[in-house]
Amino acid sequence: MDWCRFRFRSVWRLAAPPEAVYAVLERAEEYPRWWPQVREVVPRDARTGTARFRSVLPYDLVVTAEARRRDPAAGVLEVGLGGDLEGWARWTLSALPGGAGTRALYEQEVEVRDRLMRAFAVPGRLLFRANHALMMRGGRRGLAARLRTPVPPV
Repeated sequence: MDWCRFRFRSVWRLAAPPEAVYAVLERAEEYPRWWPQVREVVPRDARTGTARFRSVLPYDLVVTAEARRRDPAAGVLEVGLGGDLEGWARWTLSALPGGAGTRALYEQEVEVRDRLMRAFAVPGRLLFRANHALMMRGGRRGLAARLRTPVPPV
C-alpha cells in the first residue's frame, strides 16, 4: 500500500435540481463564497486555475486544477490535479427519485506530493481523512445554503 495515496468518496443529497447544482459547481472561482475551506481560487485561463484549501489542520494545500470533462447533460465535472495533491476529482450529479432533488457524488483519487504531508502520511493518515471529511461537510452545508439563495446572473 502506498501510504501517500488517498481515495475519497462523498455523497450529498441536495434539495435542488441537478441543473441548478451543476450551475453552481461548474463555477469553481466562486467556491470560496460558499465553501469555507476553499480559501482561494484563481483562474489561469478557461480550463485551469489554482486553488488553496485549508480545513481543520493549520496547513494550506495548493493545487492546480485542469478541466478534463464538463458534461452538463451527464451531470459530470472532472478535473486533473497537480501541485500539493496529484490526481483527479469528479462530481457526478443525478436526480433523486420523484424529482426530490439531486444526488451529488464526489470522488477523488490523489497522491500527496507536499513534502511535509508525505512525511506524516503514515502517522497522520486517519487525521488527514478526518480533515477531508470535515471539509466535505462544510462544503455540503455551504452548497445547500447557496442553492437556497438566488444567485444573480453574471
